[in-house]
Amino acid sequence: MKTLAFLSSLAIAATTHAQVLSHSVTQGSDSKKIITGAEQTKEYLPLLEGKNIALVANQTSLIGNTHLVDSLLSLKVKVKVVFAPEHGFRGEAEAGETISGNTDRKTGIKIISLYGEKKKPPPNDLEGIDAVVFDIQDVGVRFYTYISTMQYVMEACAEQNKIFIVLDRPNPNGYYIDGPVMEDKYKSFVGRTPIPLVHGLTVGEYAGMLNGEQWLDGKVKCNLVVVRLKNYTHSVFYTLPVPPSPNLPDMPAVYLYPSLGLFEGTAVSIGRGTDLPFQVIGFPGFDSGSYSFTPKSIPGKAAHPMYEGMECKGYMLKDFGEMFIRNSKSIYLFWLMAMYDKYPDHTKFFTSYFDKLAGTARLREQITNRVSEEEIRKSWKPALDAYKLIRQKYLLYPDFE
Repeated sequence: MKTLAFLSSLAIAATTHAQVLSHSVTQGSDSKKIITGAEQTKEYLPLLEGKNIALVANQTSLIGNTHLVDSLLSLKVKVKVVFAPEHGFRGEAEAGETISGNTDRKTGIKIISLYGEKKKPPPNDLEGIDAVVFDIQDVGVRFYTYISTMQYVMEACAEQNKIFIVLDRPNPNGYYIDGPVMEDKYKSFVGRTPIPLVHGLTVGEYAGMLNGEQWLDGKVKCNLVVVRLKNYTHSVFYTLPVPPSPNLPDMPAVYLYPSLGLFEGTAVSIGRGTDLPFQVIGFPGFDSGSYSFTPKSIPGKAAHPMYEGMECKGYMLKDFGEMFIRNSKSIYLFWLMAMYDKYPDHTKFFTSYFDKLAGTARLREQITNRVSEEEIRKSWKPALDAYKLIRQKYLLYPDFE
């Protein structure tokens, strides 16, 4: 991969700006307002009345501008505990940060972290609870850990005979499917099931798949209720009203995340510790970059980011993510392959984490062996085709195909 080609790809993105912008506006102009599951209180309040409720929630769990916890309390629902995923209940913890249990300052409700040593609620955490409500905004990428948390909670609910209610939300990357399907030997918290890197499902649809395919541990089956979205299809572009996590601050980052997330298993910075996380790439000494950035410690986002205090050279991809990549309907491998070629020591480019993120060792091996992007994509096709047949069984909304 040559730098000239890299720059050419960015130039193509710029020249297609007008067409892409026009296309995007057209797609959204005739659509009705999407109504989330949480907003449809009449649909699920009868399931909660007179019951002790636990919530799996974070800062994205909103009804309008009001948090779901506050809304349910105002409706006299007995919320006894809140389970918080990675980044915490208020979404203020950085990726990988251990979160200790506490109480919500506003309501006094007990908060239990499901990130760190405890990922699955034990029986004592659900003692006296009748139903668990899950309402968290996902971004449709296998290694984004909210769906792993959901799976653990579903398993606990199945084992302890609790109702599990998903208040569904749109998938902002739900308009395509791409990437390697996870192999079982690479199962981890950043990938627990054999789905592609970009899976094309809402959390409600994915919950149905976990149940239907018997992918919950022990092949248990959860008493599942999904409160469906209204006016949603997998063809729409959905703008998130709230950042889903500290390092996905806006839609360009969300669109770039499936492609740039793989860099978390490499020696390349994706901008943690800057104002543009998941929108820039680079490393110290890169000799072809046109953009410079210096990661620094940012509380709640990046306590000690890669290359802290060191100038990185690379590329700023924000406009590319906003104007081009969301319309390509595919993971963009070019940057990964180009950066590997330019890194001075190939033996130190990939970390052991990369194969977990990819869900396979094959992608790393293909890149190191200089396999073309076309051939890499061909190698994904059989597993993707098989997955698509499974996925069709669990769709709750009109598909993009």
